[in-house]
Amino acid sequence: MNYEALLHEHTLKATPQRLGILSLMHTNGHISIDELFEQIKKQFHSISLATLYKNINAMSETALITEVKIPNMKSKYEIAKERHAHLLCDKCGEFKDISLDIDKLIRLTEAKSKYKLNDTSLIFSGLCEKCK
Repeated sequence: MNYEALLHEHTLKATPQRLGILSLMHTNGHISIDELFEQIKKQFHSISLATLYKNINAMSETALITEVKIPNMKSKYEIAKERHAHLLCDKCGEFKDISLDIDKLIRLTEAKSKYKLNDTSLIFSGLCEKCK
């Protein structure tokens, strides 16, 4: 994945810190701020938590990354991609994507509720294959 081009597509400067953040997000799939800070400090020893938040906010505002809000847990971040749902294992904490026809679900929800939806976050929780 060309992180520099991705940043430029979202009108963001390709700084070494942003390139490192995107690389870690890509490697981990989903990552919390705490996990990201712990890992990025190995690469950029002097990076502060405030700088990390500033970069996360800038990338979120341009829709380059997405915040995934998980009930009763810290949010995780991922590089933005097509709409999808997530699976969360209640036992081991595994968190991963699942491809579903989210657009169809949105249309059905809007038709039934008469709401105009502007944000969708769908997380299924249960036990993964290893834990069940």
